[in-house]
Amino acid sequence: MIKVLIVDDSATTRELLKHILETDPKVAVIGSAASGEEAVEFVARHNPDVITMDIHMPKLNGLEATRRIMAQNPKPVVIVSSLWEPCDSQMTFAAIEAGALAVLKTPPGIGHQDHPAGAAELIRTVKLMSEVKVVKRWKSSPRVATSGSSGTSTTRRGNRPALAGNIELVAIGASTGGPVVIQTILAGLGKDFPLPIVIVQHMSAGFIEGFAHWLAQTTQTRVHLARQGEVLLPGQVYLAPDDRHLVVTREKTVVLSDDPPDAGLKPSITHLFRSVAVALGEKAVGVLLTGMGSDGARDLLLMRRAGAITIVQDKESCVIYGMPGEAVALGAASYVLPADRIAETIGGIINHRGVYGEGKTGDTNCGR
Repeated sequence: MIKVLIVDDSATTRELLKHILETDPKVAVIGSAASGEEAVEFVARHNPDVITMDIHMPKLNGLEATRRIMAQNPKPVVIVSSLWEPCDSQMTFAAIEAGALAVLKTPPGIGHQDHPAGAAELIRTVKLMSEVKVVKRWKSSPRVATSGSSGTSTTRRGNRPALAGNIELVAIGASTGGPVVIQTILAGLGKDFPLPIVIVQHMSAGFIEGFAHWLAQTTQTRVHLARQGEVLLPGQVYLAPDDRHLVVTREKTVVLSDDPPDAGLKPSITHLFRSVAVALGEKAVGVLLTGMGSDGARDLLLMRRAGAITIVQDKESCVIYGMPGEAVALGAASYVLPADRIAETIGGIINHRGVYGEGKTGDTNCGR
C-alpha cells in the first residue's frame, strides 16, 4: 500500500485529491496538511511514501516545505498546483531545484470533461514516484577523498589519464534528479570553461527548452538546444532536443538522429556516449549522473576503454542510483564522486591537477 500525504491550503482541493487517489486500491491517503509547517511535522511523525504538495500556501510555502523535507526526512514530493501550466518552466524548475520529482496541474473537478485524464495522470505519477528511493539533499561542503569509501573517488592502479591539452569535449548523461546536478556542474565550471559540453537529460516532452533557459539563467553559461550540423564550440553547452538522439562526429559536429528509441528512450545517453567513444576516444570526459535504469552505463565503459576519463555520481548524492550503480558495477568509472565535486574534478583534470588536486585515477581493466 502506498501511503500518501496531501498538502494544500484549500480544503476542497484536499478532498478532491483524496477522492481521486483512493479510487486506486493500492493507494491510501494517511493524512492531509493545510500548510508547509504542518507538512514538515507530519512527515517526521508518520513517514508517508509520497507527498503531494501545493506551492502557494500561507507562512511556509510548498517549495520551502519541500526543501526542509528533503533535508530532514526525504520523501518523494509531487508538486500539484492549480496555477501550474506545462509551459511554466520557471515554476517547474524552481520545484525541481527545491527537490520535487514531478510537477502536475491539479486535476479539474468531478464532472469536468478533463477530470478522468487528470485523475489518471495523478495516480500514475504518485505510484511511479513511490518507487523512487530519495536521499537527503546534498550540500556543497568540503569532503575528504579516501579510497574505497562511498562518495569519494575510486583509486586504483594505472590507467594514466589523457593529457589535459588533448581533451576536447565533456559529455554528460542524466535522468531523474539530474537537472539540479547539471545546474551545479555548469555553475562550478563557469562561463569561461574552455571546452564544449554536450548533455542528454531525460525529460518529459515540452520541457527541454525551458530547461535550457533555466540553466542559462541560473549558471550564467551559454546553453541552447543542439542543432543539426552545427560545430561544437568551446564554452558552449548543447542539450539534446525532444525525440532526437544527439550524436557527435569526429569533426565535432552535431548529428540529430531519428533512430528508434533505445530501451524506450529518445534521446538516449547510450547514443551520445557511444558516438563520443568512437569520435573522440581519449580526448573526452564522460559523466553519468543520477537516474533510473541503465541508460549510458555500458557505453560509458566503452568510453573508458577508448581512453576517455569517466566520472560517475556517487550513491550518497544520487536521487536514484540506477544508472550510476550499473556503471560502477561494470567498471566504467574512472572516478566516483559526490555531485558537488564533479565540476571541481573536471576542472582539475583539464588543468593537470587530477581529482581534488591529487591526480587520482582508476584502474586499467575497465571491467574487461
